[in-house]
Parts: sequence; C-alpha cells; structure tokens
Amino acid sequence: MTTPAALRIDGSVRLRLARGVRLHRDEVRGQTVLLAPERAMALDDIAQRIVAALDGQRTLDAVVDGFAEAFNAPRDEIAADVLAFVRELADRRMLEEMP
Repeated sequence: MTTPAALRIDGSVRLRLARGVRLHRDEVRGQTVLLAPERAMALDDIAQRIVAALDGQRTLDAVVDGFAEAFNAPRDEIAADVLAFVRELADRRMLEEMP
C-alpha cells in the first residue's frame, strides 16, 4: 500500500479509509463524522455516500459512474465533485491506496 502522502488521485485508483480512520455517528449533534487521530470531519449525506463507495475494491471511475447513474447527472460534473472531495480527504491523510 502507498503511504497517504503519496496518494495518486486519478480514475484508475482504488481507495479506502486509512488505518485509524472511521465513521462515527454523533447522536448528540445528529451528524456523521470521520474520525482520525487528532482530526475529525463532519459529513453531509453525499459525503457519506462517497466515503461508503471508497471500499478499496472500486476504482474512482467506477464510483463516479455509479453516482452519475444514481443521480442521473452529467458524469463530468459528478467526477469534478467526487475528485475534489477525495483530494480533500487525501490532503487530510484519511485515505490509502489499494494495490
């Protein structure tokens, strides 16, 4: 596996949450957050769906195709949104690349 600092973000990469990063439902605030050592990130419904799709099995292209079909939206718009969110997760060292 590649270290988070060296993540490649393109359509052929397969990503998953990095070791130590987990989804947590904060019942007090009524929201889902990604928890990592000394980091947290609140997630809206779409972000939760993207995180769930980053299972280490599907490529980013497959994730984008699935969302474009599910939301009946233009693929290029979905790709831009998904890639921007994935880059944010990568910058926060919350993802790892699968071989």
